[in-house]
Amino acid sequence: MEYRQLGASGLQVPVLSFGTATFGGGNQFFKAWGDTQLDEAKRLVNLCIDAGVNLFDTANVYSRGVSEEILGKALEGLRDKVLISTKATFRMGDGPNDFGSSREHLIKSCEDSLRRLQTDHIDIYHMHGFDGNTPVEETLRTLDDLITSGKVRYIACSNFSGWHLMKSLSASEKYGWAKYVGHQAYYSLLDREFEWELMPLGIDQKVSTIVWSPLSSSRLSGKYRRGTPIPEDSRISQGGSHGPATNFERLYNIVDVLDEVAEETGKSVAQISLNWLLQRPTVANLVIGARNEEQLKQNLEAIGWNLTTEQIKKLDAASDVDPIYPYWHQRQDTKLNPTPKFY
Repeated sequence: MEYRQLGASGLQVPVLSFGTATFGGGNQFFKAWGDTQLDEAKRLVNLCIDAGVNLFDTANVYSRGVSEEILGKALEGLRDKVLISTKATFRMGDGPNDFGSSREHLIKSCEDSLRRLQTDHIDIYHMHGFDGNTPVEETLRTLDDLITSGKVRYIACSNFSGWHLMKSLSASEKYGWAKYVGHQAYYSLLDREFEWELMPLGIDQKVSTIVWSPLSSSRLSGKYRRGTPIPEDSRISQGGSHGPATNFERLYNIVDVLDEVAEETGKSVAQISLNWLLQRPTVANLVIGARNEEQLKQNLEAIGWNLTTEQIKKLDAASDVDPIYPYWHQRQDTKLNPTPKFY
C-alpha cells in the first residue's frame, strides 16, 4: 500500500480508503448504495486492513447514524490499527439546530459520532458541506476547540466552493486556528470540473484531495456500455446517484478509450479509472466503496502499477470538457494562469 501526506499536516494516509455509506441501508437512497450489515462489514474491514487500507470513511448522515454504528462495532479491538474519518453539517433531526456547522450542532454531532463509533477521538473530521448561515469563524473556532480537547485530530471539508475553502483557510490563519488539511470532493474521468479552481487552490494552499465517488456512481465501473440497457441493479436505476443528468454519449466515448487501455494493460475499466485519478495533482486518497467482497478485491487491484504517460494523455483527451467562465478566459493566457501539470 502506498501512503501519502495529507495536505499541510504530518498525517500519512493510504491512497485508498474504504467508504462505508453502504453500511446499514437505512432508507431507499442508501439502499441503492448497499445494505451491508455487521457480519459482512467485519469481513470487508478485515480485508481492507490486510491490504493496508487503514482509513475508513463514514458520515453521521449515512443512514442517520447506522453506518457509524456498524463501523464502530466492526472495528472493535482494531481501533489502534486504523484511522476513522466522519462528517457533520447535514440534517440529523427535525429541530432548528439539527443541521449546519454552528457550535451548537457541531459539538452535539461530534459527541454523537464518538458514541456511535465507540471511540474517544475522530482522526479526520469533515464539514460535509458549507454552511452559509453560520460565520466561518464560529465553525473553525469550534473545530479548533475539538482538536484542543483531543476529540478530533485533523479537520477537513467536503463539497466546498473555492471561495468557501479560501475564506475558511484565511480565517484559520488570521486567528491561529487549525486549518483544513483535506477537501473531500467529487472528481472522476467523467466529472473533471474539480480541476478548474479547486485543484489549483489545493496546490497553492497545500490542501489534499480525498476523492468521493471516483467511479462517478458506478458509471465508470464497466457496466455502462453503448447499445446496452442501464443495469437494473445500478445506483442510477435505483435512485442513489449524484450529480447532474448523465451525458451518455460522452460517457460511452470515455468508456471506448477505457476499453482500449484495458486491452493494453490487462486491467479492468474500473481499475484504470481509479489509477488515472491517483496520477492527478493534490489527490492523496480515493474513497472506494463495495457492496461485497468481490467488488472490494477488484478495487484494491487499482494500485501497485501506473498508467503510462501516453495512456493518461489518451484518457485526458477523451474526457476533456470546455470549462465555463471565467476558467476558459483564464486558459487563454497560461503564462498568467498556469494550469496544473498532469504528467
